[in-house]
Amino acid sequence: MSALVECVPNFSEGRDQAKVEAIVGAARRVKGVAILDVETDADHNRCVLSFVAPPEAALEACFRVAEKSRELIDLNVHKGEHPRMGAVDVIPFIPVSGIDIKGCAALAERLGQRVGRELEIPVYLYDHAARVPERKDLAGVRKGQFEGLKALIGKDASRVPDFGPNRIHPTAGAVAVGARQQIVNFNLNLDMHDLAAGKDIAKRLRASGGGLPCVRGKEIGLAARKQVQISTVLTDYKTTSMAKTLAEARRLAAEHGAKVVTTEIVGLLPRQALVDFAVETLNLENFKPEVQILENRLEAEGALSAAPDWRQGASAVAEALSTTDATPGGGSAAAIAGAMGCGLGMMAAAITLRSKKLEETRRPGLMRAVQAFGRLKGGFERLMAQDSDAFERFMAALALPKDLPERPRRMQEALVNAAEVPLRTAAAAAEGLAEAQAALPLVSASVLSDMRSAAHLLKAAAACAAENVRINLDGIKDRTKAEALARGLDDALKACGRVAV
Repeated sequence: MSALVECVPNFSEGRDQAKVEAIVGAARRVKGVAILDVETDADHNRCVLSFVAPPEAALEACFRVAEKSRELIDLNVHKGEHPRMGAVDVIPFIPVSGIDIKGCAALAERLGQRVGRELEIPVYLYDHAARVPERKDLAGVRKGQFEGLKALIGKDASRVPDFGPNRIHPTAGAVAVGARQQIVNFNLNLDMHDLAAGKDIAKRLRASGGGLPCVRGKEIGLAARKQVQISTVLTDYKTTSMAKTLAEARRLAAEHGAKVVTTEIVGLLPRQALVDFAVETLNLENFKPEVQILENRLEAEGALSAAPDWRQGASAVAEALSTTDATPGGGSAAAIAGAMGCGLGMMAAAITLRSKKLEETRRPGLMRAVQAFGRLKGGFERLMAQDSDAFERFMAALALPKDLPERPRRMQEALVNAAEVPLRTAAAAAEGLAEAQAALPLVSASVLSDMRSAAHLLKAAAACAAENVRINLDGIKDRTKAEALARGLDDALKACGRVAV
């Protein structure tokens, strides 16, 4: 079985979407990385990125996240409700398959050494990678946050880092790197805004305050919602489940005349954690998940491993576009067209490469085309989702209370992002068209129509993307930014226009 590691870097930015995308993109560009989830929170001003990759790719992607976070985030001006000591605050390695916790701890050591040496950021190893017992608990490592650590590092022997300089990085702070098992990030939102009461509830809920074992908890004020959130981490959900945590939080909240009105799961969680919640909440008797959960049975029988029929996928896309839902819309359709064009281009080039009569002089160009189309196809697939996300972010900003001071800023940021995403689609289409033009004289006559069709699809992708850029430009009040976006679009369309099919 090939080894697979999950990584969940937390970095201190949850409001500037351009920065979030730049940091996530640094990981995404590493071959072998599959992004699973990107969870941002404006109140926390934090992003939780989840991805899986083979060990070496995971290590490289985590380093690039740390590097890009150091470049873009200045903790001296960072404000947020979540405790933090670093631009990239914590990086855990989690075993998925073909690797154990000791292997993940070794990865943490290697990453910590590299971050300390190359980025000059102090690194503290925690949990299963900790070198001293006092650093097993992440909360203890992060105690005092950026400001407190800045005052102590270099003076307090207990705060000497495991790697890197014995001084705070002036803007990026410090980072905790570790290895851990799967955890559950489970937030509980109360119908009150009394932080003192929230502090009492969080203290009595967490293990360190005499509460539930394997639970960390902190009160966080959600100013925009006028609520208190009890942000918990279940470090061993089998010892203390979500159901037990929720029940105890409800009991403690009731003592303050409050209720838990909603809950949130941040990032990913194991399926078993939800199964356990259902079993406990429903008081199920004689329930056998491996037999009675449909997906478990299908997986056991191998039914879910069969390759999907492409016609079903095509039908699903057409159906999604035909509904009255706003997403997916034209921007996502543009990216879909781009991905289809690149797929056709890959096919035409790959079929030609299989020909026994192929001249060797054509082989390098065709191999380059297959690689380029594959890379661009992956980018278009990500842009499909990013376009829908951009629209939903704008609608979320629009739904904010009109008297909220930050509403105009949030709307403008969302508008800019809504224009930037299809602009990236148009630019990728122009790049794909250039690849198609270069490959046209190299492909076999039998697939020439496929390569031309690929180019037509890429031109359609650029044209559709352009419509989705233009519709957002008039609403952007920063005219310098709007003009820069317009110039970028003009450049992409001119590049497309230079390609004759």
